[in-house]
Amino acid sequence: FRHLVLLFDSDETGKRASLEQQAQLAPLEVFRLVLPLSGTKKDKDISDYFAQGKTGRDLLQLFYQTLSKHYEESLSLLKNCEIQWDKPPQKQETIISIGKTPVGVQSSLLGITGGEGTGKSHYVSALIAGCLNSKNLPIDTLGTTLLPCPKDKVVLFFDTEQSQDQLYQNISKLLKRAKLTSLPDLLHAFCLTQLPRRERLKVIREGLESFYYQCAGVHLVVIDGIADLIGAVNNEQESVELIEELYLLAGNYKTCIVCVLHLTPSGLKLRGHLGSELQRKATAVLSIEREKNSPISAVKPMKIRNGSLSDTPQILFRWNNELGMHSYVGNQKNEDQKPNKASTL
Repeated sequence: FRHLVLLFDSDETGKRASLEQQAQLAPLEVFRLVLPLSGTKKDKDISDYFAQGKTGRDLLQLFYQTLSKHYEESLSLLKNCEIQWDKPPQKQETIISIGKTPVGVQSSLLGITGGEGTGKSHYVSALIAGCLNSKNLPIDTLGTTLLPCPKDKVVLFFDTEQSQDQLYQNISKLLKRAKLTSLPDLLHAFCLTQLPRRERLKVIREGLESFYYQCAGVHLVVIDGIADLIGAVNNEQESVELIEELYLLAGNYKTCIVCVLHLTPSGLKLRGHLGSELQRKATAVLSIEREKNSPISAVKPMKIRNGSLSDTPQILFRWNNELGMHSYVGNQKNEDQKPNKASTL
């Protein structure tokens, strides 16, 4: 049985004895139910209860009242999670989209993956640059549509992989793409390589909370290298806890968190248990791929929750020597998007 319930007589002797028994059986979490009877000789036990016309359903309701007191905290949490049909939740804004397909929305995770040298960091920089484009200037966001960051919100960029010097250079290119000459108040970039791994997630969590209350909110969060927030990508418990934490942060602060993670050496899936968990929880996962001996990178959707993979354009971009940065060169044609099964195998 799921529950054991003591149901003694409702007189003083029965009440006292049931309390003593409940104390002795405390490790088993035995419940104690007292019938709503006077406790007199003819009005104290279960037969007297039914003799008054009560039914089995009435007894179950008494048990439910006892159960609800025991599970009061859990039931309260469950009530907060219940969908109220006449009170629909606030609609989440789309922050990042490709064509008509939303890939990054508020309260969600967006996964960005790819092999070494495919252009992941440059694509992520283009996303940030698009969010900084509050004046709607004609800038190249590598074929991706971004919702500009409101003046009273911020964009947070955490880098766990590169040195301060390299991050500074990347920010310089980002500002150039956004047609800005200095770092705006909307953007805050942090190099976390000098912090121990065990402290990085704490810093991100507390920094996000601080900026959320300091400003009017956090528009976008980018973590370039979520694998460096845990000890090993194949540690299942660490991986689940990390993605769960990031998912909760995105929901609590109504922001989109972009998570950058490398592919496996084979190039067929995201790295380890961490990659599997990210793919399961993220609203979308985009893979930055480049064919061997080709200068062109393609943004290929691996997962789209709010749309269709086949209807999402595959963006193409390449390095432009004249501009000193990557530039958008169009979308891949539909016939070119069909996977070559022999090549993949």
